[in-house]
Amino acid sequence: MAPFITALHSLLGLIDDLAEDGISLDHLDVGGGLGVSYESAAPAIADYVSALTEHVADRQLELLFEPGRSIVAMAGALLTEVLYLKPGDIRQFAVVDAAMNDLLRPSLYGAWQEIQAVKPRAGDAEIWDIVGPVCETGDFLGKDRELVLEQGDLLAVMGAGAYGFSWHQTTTAGPARLRY
Repeated sequence: MAPFITALHSLLGLIDDLAEDGISLDHLDVGGGLGVSYESAAPAIADYVSALTEHVADRQLELLFEPGRSIVAMAGALLTEVLYLKPGDIRQFAVVDAAMNDLLRPSLYGAWQEIQAVKPRAGDAEIWDIVGPVCETGDFLGKDRELVLEQGDLLAVMGAGAYGFSWHQTTTAGPARLRY
């Protein structure tokens, strides 16, 4: 929440500077989207609104904001099958039938997506990089994931409801994979 408040203070300072120059604003658009946390609990929308109104309550501004990915990101999962396992001395790879063209966020900017087995297996978990079959070094869905895996297992890449299917590219690896 702290970066948001810092940015808000900068915006309010700009609004004050503009007012000194005779430019009055009627509304404040605080931007495109509430955050989505893929690794921990995101701040509640009520906390976001409370922080916002606390800092602008004394101003005559109509407030605008967009919920963005927060309303759909956690509403979808990418389902993918483990094609084969490539154990190694330094890293182990689980090659799946989904790829960076199905969910670009991890390879594009290292976004974390929770990955879990649809039917978890008993046994000792190992650390795997979950990678696609596209011939690109950046073709991964997740790195350093602790899972018990076998060829043929079905994995769910969680949080794929936003910018998953809509960003899908068929140029590198065929049709879009299943989403639930």
